[in-house]
Amino acid sequence: MARPRSTYVCGECGGEQSRWLGRCPDCSAFATLVEQAPASEDARSGARRQGAKPGLVVPLASVETSAAARIGTGIAELDRVLGGGLVPGAAILLAGEPGVGKSTLLLEVAAQTSRYQRRTLYVTGEESASQVRLRADRTGGVHDELYVAAETDLGAILTHVEQVRPEVLVVDSIQTIGAASLDGVPGGVTQVKEVAAALIRVAKTRNITTIIVGHVTKDGSIAGPRVLEHVVDVVLHFEGDRNSRFRMVRAVKNRFGPVDEVGCFDLGSDGITAVTDPTGLFVENHQSRVPGTCVAVTMEGRRPMLAEVQALVTKSPLERPRRTTSGIDSARVAMILAVLQQHCGIALFSHDVFVSTVGGARLSEPASDLAVAIALASAASEAAPPQGVVALGEISLAGEVRKVRDLPQRIAEAARLGFGVAVVPVGDRSAPPAQRSVDGLTVLEAGDLRGALTALGMTRPRPTPARETD
Repeated sequence: MARPRSTYVCGECGGEQSRWLGRCPDCSAFATLVEQAPASEDARSGARRQGAKPGLVVPLASVETSAAARIGTGIAELDRVLGGGLVPGAAILLAGEPGVGKSTLLLEVAAQTSRYQRRTLYVTGEESASQVRLRADRTGGVHDELYVAAETDLGAILTHVEQVRPEVLVVDSIQTIGAASLDGVPGGVTQVKEVAAALIRVAKTRNITTIIVGHVTKDGSIAGPRVLEHVVDVVLHFEGDRNSRFRMVRAVKNRFGPVDEVGCFDLGSDGITAVTDPTGLFVENHQSRVPGTCVAVTMEGRRPMLAEVQALVTKSPLERPRRTTSGIDSARVAMILAVLQQHCGIALFSHDVFVSTVGGARLSEPASDLAVAIALASAASEAAPPQGVVALGEISLAGEVRKVRDLPQRIAEAARLGFGVAVVPVGDRSAPPAQRSVDGLTVLEAGDLRGALTALGMTRPRPTPARETD
C-alpha cells in the first residue's frame, strides 16, 4: 500500500496543494502554505465509521420554526446586532484584538442566559477556572446554571457537552483547542478546521447555540483559514480603542438578521454595559461658538451617530507643511483642501493642517465631507460657525454637495439632540435652494461648498460676472 503523502494547506483560504508553492493558486496570497501531515490510520478509519444516514426530505412549508425561536441574551445592544437574540443551533464567531474585552462580553452573555434558567457551558482554554470565577465575582456573573470548564482538548470538551447538555456553549478561544487525532499544534490550519467542524456539528445536531472566540492577525483579519468564516452562521467583530472605554460590536456576516447593525458598549472595572445612546461620547458641549469645529452625522449600521470634527490651521515654517489626521482618512482631507482652494478661494498650501475627531470616533463615510470642510474653513478664517450646527453631505471634486443616504434619519437624530441648524444637500438641483424647519431644526440646503459656507456666513458669495456689451 502506498504511503500517504503530506499536503500543503493555505492559511488564508484553506485550499490544499500537493506541493509547497510560494503563492497560493486559489487566493493569490504569498507564503501562506503550511505543511499538513497525513492523518493516521485510526483517524481515517474513525472518519469512515462516522458516516451518517441520510435524513428525510420534507416540503419546506411543513418545517416547524418553533425550535428556532430566538433566545434573548439579556444585553439589548448585542440582541440588536444579532437581529433579536441567539438562534438555537447557530454557530457564532466573535473576533477582536487582544484586550478589547471579548472574554468579558461573553462571560456577561453566559451569566445573563443562565440567569433565565438556560444552562450555559463556558469553556476556556486561556484561563483557569479560578481566574474565570474571579472575573465573574467582579462582574456579578455567578449563577447556578453557569458551568465552567478549563479544557484545551476537543474530546474532553465534547464529553463535557454530553454531560452538561447546555443550551448555550461558549468556547474561548478556538486557537487554543486541539484534536488529539490530528498532528499539528493548536491554532494551526488543520486543527482549527477540525475543531470548528466538530463544534458546529454538535451545535446543529443538539440545537446548541455555540459562540466561538477567534483571534485576529496584525492587519485586523480573523486568524486561521478563511473557511472558518464560511462555515459559521454569524461573524461579529469586536472593536475598540485601548485609550477609550467605548467598544463596538459589528456584524460582518449574519444568516439570521441584518449585517448593517452595530452595538455600543462601555467597558469598565465592573464589567461591560450596553450604551443605548452613544452620541454624547463624540460631541463636546461648548458654551460658546468655537472656530474650527463642526458636527457630522454618520450612520453606523442603521443607527445615526453624531461626531464632532475639530480642525486647526497654523502658518507653517516648513517647506512641506504637515497634514495630520486622527479618526478621518487623510486622503479625504487632502481632497477637501484642494476643493476649498480651487472653488472657495481658501488656500492652505503654506499652512500646517490638523484634523481630528472627538472621543476616538472614526468617520469613514463620505457623508462627513461637508463637516470637515466647514471645520477647515472656520479654522482658516477664525470665523466660528453658528452654535448647534450639523453638516451632512459628500463633496465632489467640482465643489458640489452630493446627497447622502438616510438623510431624514440623520436630520431627525440631530433634532432629537437639540441641534438648531442642519446644512444638507439641495433636494432638487433644478429648483433654488430652500430653507425649512423639521422638528424645530432649521434645514439649509446648499448645492455646492461655497453656497454652504455662504449660508453659514463664513464667506462672501461669488460675484456674478457682468455681461459683455457690444
